[in-house]
Amino acid sequence: MERRPTVVHHAPVDRTQAAHSNPGQARSAGQRSARLPRDERRAQLLAAAQEVFVANGYHGAAMDEIAETAHVSKPVLYQHFPSKRELYLALLDAHLEALTELMLGAMNSTTDNKERVQAVMRAYFRFIDSDDQAHRLVFESDLINDADVSSRLETFNKTFAEAIARIIAEDTKLPLLEAQLLGRGLAGMAQVSARYWLETDGNLDLDVASDLIYRLAWRGISRFPKET
Repeated sequence: MERRPTVVHHAPVDRTQAAHSNPGQARSAGQRSARLPRDERRAQLLAAAQEVFVANGYHGAAMDEIAETAHVSKPVLYQHFPSKRELYLALLDAHLEALTELMLGAMNSTTDNKERVQAVMRAYFRFIDSDDQAHRLVFESDLINDADVSSRLETFNKTFAEAIARIIAEDTKLPLLEAQLLGRGLAGMAQVSARYWLETDGNLDLDVASDLIYRLAWRGISRFPKET
C-alpha cells in the first residue's frame, strides 16, 4: 500500500509568508521586539544617533531616521530621549567626558613635562582620527550657538586649559593668570592643528604630525624660566 506523506503544520507559517510579502516589515518587527537592559538600549540609541548626526548634522537629522537606524520604534526612542536636542546633548556629554579623561590621562601619564606635552598632542590627534568621528559632534556642531552646547564646550576647554596651566605655573612659577593664558594657547594649538591635519586625508602620518606640534609647543613653553 502506498504511504501518504505526513503533513506537519507549523505555527510560524503565517509569519514566514508575511516575511516573503514584506520582508522589511517582518525583519523590523522582529528586531524591535527584542528587549534590552536600559543601559544597553541607551548605548544602542546613542550609537545610532551618532551615525545619523555625523551624516546629516543636527538640523538635518530626524528622530524617525534615528529610530530606524537603531531598529526600534519611535515610542521606544522617546522613552529614553524625549527630544532630538536631549539626545544630541547626551551624546555630546559622553564624548566630552571621554575626551576630558583622555587629555587628563595623557597629562598624568608622566611627571616629565616634555613627555607630557608629547602625550597630550598625540592623544588629541588620535581622538580627531577616531573612526566614530566623534570630533565632528564636538568641534563641528551646527548647534554651536546653542547655549547648552557652547557652555559644555567651554567647560571642557576650561578644564583642559586649567590642567595645563597648573603644571605650567608649578614648573615656571608664573602667576596663575599668565599660566592660564598659556594653557589656553596650548589647548587651542592642539585642537586647531589636529583638525587641520585631518584635512590632509592621510598624506601626513599621525605620529609625524603630532610630533611636529609637540616640538613646536615644547620649544615655546620650555623657554619660560623657572624662578631662581
